[in-house]
Amino acid sequence: MKLFIATMLLAATVFAKPLTGEVHVQVKGMVCAFCAQGLTKSFKKLPEVQDVNVSLEGKFVHLVLKKDQSLEDTKILDTIKDAGYEGVIGH
Repeated sequence: MKLFIATMLLAATVFAKPLTGEVHVQVKGMVCAFCAQGLTKSFKKLPEVQDVNVSLEGKFVHLVLKKDQSLEDTKILDTIKDAGYEGVIGH
């Protein structure tokens, strides 16, 4: 079991992609203004994030990262997942 966990942690680290600049993420499961507000608060807590725009109508999160800052795609998706939704990062 310990080997499995170690392997999964290593895989997450190897496949994580650091993102910079602006990031657009589609969000599945967001249905109300409270949902959008919760996601906004979650992303504003991250020190790498300069600005966040959550669109309930468009079902997306748009992040602007601070200059010379990066945020791993896995951290973005985990933040969305921890809030109860599923995210897909657009390219």
